[in-house]
Amino acid sequence: MNLWIGVVSREHVMRGVKGGFAQMNHGKQAPLKRMKAGDGLIYYSPREAYPDGAPLQAFTAIGVIRTGEVYPYDMSDDGVPGFVPWRIDVDFWPAQAAPIQNLLADLDFITDKRHWGAVFRFGQLKIGRDDFVRIAKAMGCESHLINRPTAHWA
Repeated sequence: MNLWIGVVSREHVMRGVKGGFAQMNHGKQAPLKRMKAGDGLIYYSPREAYPDGAPLQAFTAIGVIRTGEVYPYDMSDDGVPGFVPWRIDVDFWPAQAAPIQNLLADLDFITDKRHWGAVFRFGQLKIGRDDFVRIAKAMGCESHLINRPTAHWA
């Protein structure tokens, strides 16, 4: 089991939460294929909207990869003809946004605290259990950590 952070604007994250899916890196397949059923996923949103939304810098959604099946989705019916991004199904947990500024000092995956944004530049990164748990708790998800079959996250 792996634990991931995906970097996506809040507006796009909320579409995924509503639909129970994840997309990353402008619909690319490769980042999703790294994820498997049971993996944890946290979204970090640098902005409210892409590309020019207001800065946000917060963790905005959290959940678990459902089946691990990666599939194309034709967005023509959603008003975006010709765009066929790749998706993976996610069971999102109810959560509140957690500003990264409140967590920076305690996150192990951010080794350079002065230039902390650099770790997010590739759109997806694997993190350790302790960081996943810290962020989940900041998002108000303690009960989900304890009640999961993979309770070793907590």
